[in-house]
Amino acid sequence: MADYHGQIQLALAGFYDVLTDEGELFRTRARGNFRKRDMKPLVGDWVTFSAETKDEGYILDIDERENSLVRPPVANVDQAIVVTAVKMPDWSSNLLDRQLVALEEKDIEPVIYFTKTDLLSATEMADMIKVADGYRAAGYQVILPAVAFDEPSLLAVKDLLADKLSVVMGQTGAGKSTLLNHLAPELDLATGEVSQALSRGRHTTRQVGLVQLFGGFVADTPGFSAFEVFDMEARDLTHYFREFNALAPNCRFRGCVHLNEPGCAVKDALEAGTIMQSRYDNYKLFYDLIEGRRPVYNKHDKKH
Repeated sequence: MADYHGQIQLALAGFYDVLTDEGELFRTRARGNFRKRDMKPLVGDWVTFSAETKDEGYILDIDERENSLVRPPVANVDQAIVVTAVKMPDWSSNLLDRQLVALEEKDIEPVIYFTKTDLLSATEMADMIKVADGYRAAGYQVILPAVAFDEPSLLAVKDLLADKLSVVMGQTGAGKSTLLNHLAPELDLATGEVSQALSRGRHTTRQVGLVQLFGGFVADTPGFSAFEVFDMEARDLTHYFREFNALAPNCRFRGCVHLNEPGCAVKDALEAGTIMQSRYDNYKLFYDLIEGRRPVYNKHDKKH
């Protein structure tokens, strides 16, 4: 029985299809001891497995993960295409910034892809161009198509996929599946309200798999966007805002959280208009949200 090393491409009903470093595909199962250790192999995991035939392998070990997502359940993600609608549903800087914080925390590179730009008036489009430039200045890759899913924007996404494991994510109705279908029509993902109405109430077990696209891998199940939870401490939130990170060394105080401290480089940049007001406002909102969740420890126990 030979040992191999490879990456899980598909997880389905207890079976894992693994692509070896040499490009061979094996069907494997996970040994029982993973269950005992409460470990479950995920699509995207690098694993060592033994196999006698292409259909009968056993996963022996899972390499340490760079990161992992819950929806879709994928490990070792390099980048996320964050599909963001500018209309229907309306553009929300709050939602986008939540997603960016969640991705920064997991060390996943975000790419912002704006959809439904053809629904904007000329004035609204001019405003969105300013928004896109603001995110670029913050250090993000932004794709703002002149026309929804036009050729230049799709080419830009295709160029970004090479040599990476990518997921596509965004809120319901933003156009995740539509983008995936434009990139790879063979995926034929169900889109729109009709298919949602049909599948509602039926428990559809969708396997998660990686599709080889344009020299990289893409998870063929779009992710979701219910990033309500900020697990970090409030004082650590600043680390997940790129433009704040870049400015922080110039703050008077080390560990400045850019709220009430004097000599704060972030607040100076805000006044100068070099960082986005909406980003700063969302940062303050998220900060307060995390602080508000903190348990109050024994306020009245000091007497004892």
